[in-house]
Amino acid sequence: MNTPLTSAESQFATEEEAQAHDRWFRAKVEEALADPRPTVPHDEAVARIRRAIDQAKGRAA
Repeated sequence: MNTPLTSAESQFATEEEAQAHDRWFRAKVEEALADPRPTVPHDEAVARIRRAIDQAKGRAA
């Protein structure tokens, strides 16, 4: 079934694409929840991202 969707209904062109994305997304969430590595506190995650951005800006300059 290749039912077209409007942009108001979905960002995907068809219901099949939307369902495929939903399956992919749910699998990624399950994978993340099952990850045994320790979590990273929010402040540390933001600091790491800021460092990566600053390094990228330095390379671009």
